Parts: sequence; C-alpha cells; structure tokens
Amino acid sequence: MNYFIVEKDEATLSAGEFLQHRIPAAPPAYLKQLLKKGKIRGPNGPLAAADCLNTADRIQLPDSARLQELMKVPRSSAAGVVILYESREILLVDKPAGLAIHSSQGHESENLTAWVETLLKERGSRFQVAPAHRLDLETSGPVLFGKGKEACGRLGQLFMRQEVEKTYLALAAGKTPGSGELRSQLMAKGKQKDAHSSYRALQRNEQASLLELRLHTGRQHQIRRQLAEAGHPLFGDLRYKGPCPAELPRLFLHCSRLAFVDPYSAAAIAIDSPLPDDLSVFLAQVGMD
Repeated sequence: MNYFIVEKDEATLSAGEFLQHRIPAAPPAYLKQLLKKGKIRGPNGPLAAADCLNTADRIQLPDSARLQELMKVPRSSAAGVVILYESREILLVDKPAGLAIHSSQGHESENLTAWVETLLKERGSRFQVAPAHRLDLETSGPVLFGKGKEACGRLGQLFMRQEVEKTYLALAAGKTPGSGELRSQLMAKGKQKDAHSSYRALQRNEQASLLELRLHTGRQHQIRRQLAEAGHPLFGDLRYKGPCPAELPRLFLHCSRLAFVDPYSAAAIAIDSPLPDDLSVFLAQVGMD
C-alpha cells in the first residue's frame, strides 16, 4: 500500500506527527527528509512537516523499498526497536545514544539485547540472539545481531577478520586537516596495541570539523582517544576533555554505516543509519548544515 487515509482521531496531528504515528519504526530524520524533498503528498500536493491534516485525507507515499520494510515492522515492537535490515539469520537494529547493548548494573532490562529478545518473542520466534559487536553507551548507530548460535558465531568471525566496514560521523573541536590517517598505540586488555583510523572532513570551520571516519581496527574508545590525542577531542566528550556546550546533551559520535558480505547469501550488504535529530540540530550551533 502506497497511501494512508487520515482517520478522525488523527486529524489533530501535523503531517510529520502523522507519519511518525503510522510508521513508528521510521527514524524521524528519514521522515523529515522525505517531507523536505516533496516525496509525501496530500490532496493539494507535497506536504511539509508542519502541515495540518483533515479527516479522510489521502496521504500518498513514495515507492520506496526501505519505507515498505519500515511499515512492516510490528507497531507493538517498533517503539523500542528500529530495524534497519533483516534476513532469516541476521537482524540489524539502530541503537539510540544512552542505551546499553548488554545487561549491566542499571541496565538490567533497559538494554538493546533485551529489546531485541522481546521483539522476537512477540513474533513467536525462539532464536537465541546476541550482538556481534559493541557500540559505546553514548554512541548511536547500527548493531548487528545473529539469530541462533551459528549465526552469532559466523557474524562474530566477520568482525574478528576485520571484514566489516564501519563508518562513523563525529564532530571534532577545531579545524582539522581535510583528510588524514590516525595511527597510534592504545592500551587494550593490558597491552599496547596498534590502532588505525582514517578520516575526511565533510565540513570545517575554525570552531569545529564534521568528520567521516573509517575504523581499520577496533580498540575501545578508539575514535575518541585518537582525536583527543591529535588535539581535536569530540564535542560532548567529557571523559576526553572535549567541549560540552549545554545545547548538546550527548557525545557527538554516530555510527552511520555498516557494510559486509552476508556469510549466508554472499550478498553485499551496506546499511546506512541517518544522523539522529539531536546531532543534526546541534550542527547549526556551530555554523554547519
């Protein structure tokens, strides 16, 4: 179905609120982009996010495979889990900042693994699930889960062999070079180990640099530590002495893409995660789009 009909109790919602209500699995930034590009149409043409709706309005949606997948996510589960990609063996979900991946003190039930387990139970699935990698508590972005022990093991091997391409977006203090390599020795599990990251600046001014980074090794806090050592700590990074303005409530670090070859289908998979709204809004504070 490529359209919605506005129900009577939805007529008080704006177009943006209506779409989020009907497609709760969709990231808000993704829906905003669809509206901004004129992809969502009402009876009188393209809709803006703030437009008012009327009962029985027909809301036309674009012919988008991604949108169709988001619409299929069960609404009872979508409030907690945003699915970016799914196959029989693999589940890739978007982790918000501040949510732990595993159960730990203070995060016994509110953690990403528990959310995914609940989602599968609601569907009637009995898979044992586990994340194949980690993201820091304060970092947002996609996390790859395996369905069943074998899938968990095979996905874990992809990361051990460094066959997963991980791309991050980060806002660093000051004006960095336009691109570069970060190579250093970082302490990991009691030993000094090589750490290697590469980056390119998407936007820069004297106050800040929006960087796209690729990890070639996976040390704890690698991006945060290497940029701090280079004199460009991340915005919102209290631990490594980055600037922490009141307008930014979190660390400005987001995993924006995971790319890998599916070990079951041999298909090349590349999944993007849009920059969260709170980070997008803050860019304006430092003079960036």
